[in-house]
Amino acid sequence: MSLEKITAQIKAQGDKIPPVELWDPEYCGEMDLQIKTNGDWYYGGTIFKRANLVKLLASVLKMEGDEYYLVTPVEKIKITVEDAPFVLTEWHWQDKNKTIMVVSNNIGDEFVLDIQHPLSTNEAGELYVIVRRNLLAKIHRNVYYQWIDLAKEVATKKGTELVFSSAGCNFSLGAL
Repeated sequence: MSLEKITAQIKAQGDKIPPVELWDPEYCGEMDLQIKTNGDWYYGGTIFKRANLVKLLASVLKMEGDEYYLVTPVEKIKITVEDAPFVLTEWHWQDKNKTIMVVSNNIGDEFVLDIQHPLSTNEAGELYVIVRRNLLAKIHRNVYYQWIDLAKEVATKKGTELVFSSAGCNFSLGAL
């Protein structure tokens, strides 16, 4: 399956994020497409230079188990993701009371950090946010350090943690 054929199928779906969770097409093999830890996309060893193409392909990205696939209504193609498919690169307060945090990732998805898009950690203590479906964005180091500045020390059952709030939810940056 060529990259051109996949993009043509995706474009035929329109501008909305396609409902890939509802699609169960036939598996068609693997493609030499990689998403690196820093969020860069590569095809055949060459970096994607067109942000619109990355955004288009990301709209049909699906995770099943520990594997990632590009999914169209008729095909499912396995790709390689080194860590998480997205990187959370920016944030700002939506309101002047600083109670609702809006975050955005490297492809321009913007959403509120809340119960649907929670902050989580892996075994190594690295931070991630659920972007959509079960796809994660790794927290960029600059964002992490900015969040440390606004977090408060809170005593918990696990000890003292750095915690901040958004949309009525408390999020931990980890133990001190």
